[in-house]
Amino acid sequence: MARYRGPRQKIARRYREPIFGPSKALERKPYPPGQHGPNRRGKVSEYAIQLAEKQKAKFIYGLLERQFRNLFEKAQRRKGNTGENLLQLLESRLDNTVYRMGFARTRAQARQLVVHRHILVNGQVVNIPSYLLKPGDIVQVRPKSQNLQVIREAVQRTRRQFPWLEVDRKTFTGKFLEMPSREDIPENIRESLIVELYSK
Repeated sequence: MARYRGPRQKIARRYREPIFGPSKALERKPYPPGQHGPNRRGKVSEYAIQLAEKQKAKFIYGLLERQFRNLFEKAQRRKGNTGENLLQLLESRLDNTVYRMGFARTRAQARQLVVHRHILVNGQVVNIPSYLLKPGDIVQVRPKSQNLQVIREAVQRTRRQFPWLEVDRKTFTGKFLEMPSREDIPENIRESLIVELYSK
């Protein structure tokens, strides 16, 4: 399956959550898309619930199935809770970190900035969105790219701070301080369902 390029609000309505940001479509129609959306009946199986949670996480972070599965297997090999390990790995991806630091308005835009070589990690250009950051890594927008309108607009928008990141928006620099704890990750994902799905 290629990366999803279709209507994002349809996906938000499917999960009844603004997973791509504020959604006027979801406010107007808070039910799944399709002919039977408002009046859908029938019991949903346990497998369907687990699969939907995994698909939702993939859409939120913009991953393909193989990428997601590889991250899950890496999370399994780590000590501690597999579900929390998975979310920590997702959050430590370079494209997600660029988005969390406020250098991009969306994860898709952050991915594009990384691929187009606008981002430095510890002073070196890294153009791999899936690059996993380690505590202490410094992320910076290249000096030549700091005047790009899309980056300046993103930085000017008010964004919340995250305890595992330290950001200086005047110098377009941020530091990945530590792996985030589950309580600090704002995404509404029931990671235990994903673990159950892959454990079958």
